[in-house]
Amino acid sequence: QVQLVESGGGLVQAGGSLSLSCAASRTLFSILVIGWYRQAPGKQREFVAGITSGGNTDYADSVKDRFTISRDNTKNTIFLQMNSLKPEDTAVYYCNAGYWPLAATPGGYWGQGTQVTVSS
Repeated sequence: QVQLVESGGGLVQAGGSLSLSCAASRTLFSILVIGWYRQAPGKQREFVAGITSGGNTDYADSVKDRFTISRDNTKNTIFLQMNSLKPEDTAVYYCNAGYWPLAATPGGYWGQGTQVTVSS
């Protein structure tokens, strides 16, 4: 069973930076696409970024050039570096293990979620 454990997040002012990490169980880390979704209050969960085992990446248009997803295969962990944060980035961020492209094919494996709040 794939387990996803997130860390990071918190409160930051607009224009600031935050980093999230997601540690995945080793079993499927090398097989599935790992990435991030987010859900703001009153809105549907939306794709943020994804990365394949080979390092191919995909981003939502709203975060391109501001967010960077990466992975450390030795630690079965992915990272999301978020720069130039905006109030509209405020949401609960969820790690997901699924298929390529992750934006269209999230898997049934979700982390517990971590809150990111950007103040204006």
